[in-house]
Formats: sequence, structure tokens, C-alpha cells
Amino acid sequence: MLNRVTLPVTPFAQNCSLVWCSDTKQAALIDPGGETERLLAAIAERGLTLASILLTHGHLDHVGATGELSPQTGVPVIGPGVDDAFWIEGLAQQVQMFGFDPVPAFTPDRWLKQGDSVTVGNETLDVVHCPGHTPGHVVFVHEAQRLAFVGDVLFNGGVGRSDFPRGDHATLIDAILNTLLPLGDDITFVPGHGPESTFGHERLHNPYLR
Repeated sequence: MLNRVTLPVTPFAQNCSLVWCSDTKQAALIDPGGETERLLAAIAERGLTLASILLTHGHLDHVGATGELSPQTGVPVIGPGVDDAFWIEGLAQQVQMFGFDPVPAFTPDRWLKQGDSVTVGNETLDVVHCPGHTPGHVVFVHEAQRLAFVGDVLFNGGVGRSDFPRGDHATLIDAILNTLLPLGDDITFVPGHGPESTFGHERLHNPYLR
């Protein structure tokens, strides 16, 4: 079974997900946007072993702790898609853009693409490419538990911004309508900000999807 807890970090309250395999106690952090010591404490207090860092996209508020966590723990950085490399290479510029404190640079150990998968212990997350917010944005789907970690693609009652460099609103909406929602109304998703929802609820009630 894949266990999880959502840890909002920094004053921007972006959702970092700590996920782990109940059999092996191997864990991953999805989108560690900041507060390195708090994230490490959350892992330690549950008796887990961090095995990887998984990134949905390259925006600073979702990768901010990666350059500290990976060297400290020795774990690989996996994701996002290679088309987000320019965001990660430009972390210093992002710090100025978003008003964050400086963060260490890093390079992902593995870029992801549509159809890939990643493992957390004995659990598998499928990789779905959902561009529009950023060109290399990916979503992680745990099919068995009907669960998705969608980053800044889709929110409870909203969708991601598309006014950043290489963002595109039409591409974003197409990815949601034709890639994400067909995965099933019953899928619960954890967004990059705010409360959880289901694909079915958003299909019926999200004003941006009508």
C-alpha cells in the first residue's frame, strides 16, 4: 500500500507529499518546495528511509528544497520532463522572480516522459505528461489506489497559471480534458496548492473546464 501525508511548506503553502511503501518503508518526497529540516523530521518520525525526490515541474516553489535534500540524503532527483530544464537551470532568476531566498542548484538524475513509471518501494507511480503550466510538467498516478499527484496542472476549483515563460492555456486545458480526466472520475488528486479533490468533481464543477 502507498501511504501518504501532505506537508504544506513555506509561506506560499505549496503541497509537498511524503509518500511511502507500507511493506518496505521506502519513501519519496514529491515537490519539496522548502523547509528541508521539517521534511527530514517528518520522514524520521515515521521511521522511513528516503529513496527519491520526485518533481512534477521546475518552478522554484516546488523544487526549492531539492538542492539541499539530495546532497544531504544521497537520493536521486527524478523528474520533471526535460522541457523544464530551463526552469531548473534558471533557479537564481526564479529566486528573484518569486521573491524566495536563494537555494542551491541541482540537476535531475533522470528526466521523465509520458509512459514512464517510478517506484516507491513495492509501489509504482505512472508518469503522465501534462504540459501547459510548464512544458515539461508531469503527473504521478497510483493506479491501484486511484490517486494522482498533479502539481500545478489542476486545483480544486481552478487550473494552473499559463502566463509564465513557455506556458500555454490552451495546451493546459487540452491536457486536463484529454489526458487527466479520462483516467477516471474516481481518482482523488493532490494539487500543488490547496485542498484535494477528485477528477469527477472538477469535471462537473470546475469553471475553467466548461
